Amino acid sequence: MAMDYKKKDIFELTNCTLRQYREADKLPLALLADNVRSMYNVGAMFRTADAFLIKEIVLAGITGIPPHPEIAKTALGAEESVSWRHVADAYEEVARMKEEGWIVCALEQAHNSVSLQNFECREGERYLLVVGNEVKGVDQRIVDIADIILEIPQAGVKHSLNVSVSAGIAMWHMAGKCVCR
Repeated sequence: MAMDYKKKDIFELTNCTLRQYREADKLPLALLADNVRSMYNVGAMFRTADAFLIKEIVLAGITGIPPHPEIAKTALGAEESVSWRHVADAYEEVARMKEEGWIVCALEQAHNSVSLQNFECREGERYLLVVGNEVKGVDQRIVDIADIILEIPQAGVKHSLNVSVSAGIAMWHMAGKCVCR
């Protein structure tokens, strides 16, 4: 028996107003983009962060900042809803947030990493998810001070995923599968 699927219209898809979104409780999860070159990747991360109520995005180093037409093209307005800030040095900011009690989770391919599907959040903790440059990945200095290195298992010929795709997968897992709220 076939299901009767009908696509939702824009009015059915509207969850809340910009004001309601800004006032909503956010997950204790922040995203730090370490020297991400592509503005399209930055915009895509904003859009995903909006979908999952991520607390904030920290744009570090050469990572582009709004307003920018390429960010706006993929963010579709999420650069207006998601809290964000820019810092000059990713390592210094990660070290500072770690001192404040954030658990630093670098998303990287590394020896002794934790497979993303095996990671569980601990209630009452705050998490900083660090994603890296499209070519070089997360700065090794950040990997060295991270509390956890998370890795997305892959089975194909290619050995990596686009940074915005990786960030989206990790945010989805951390927002929907973990007990972070």
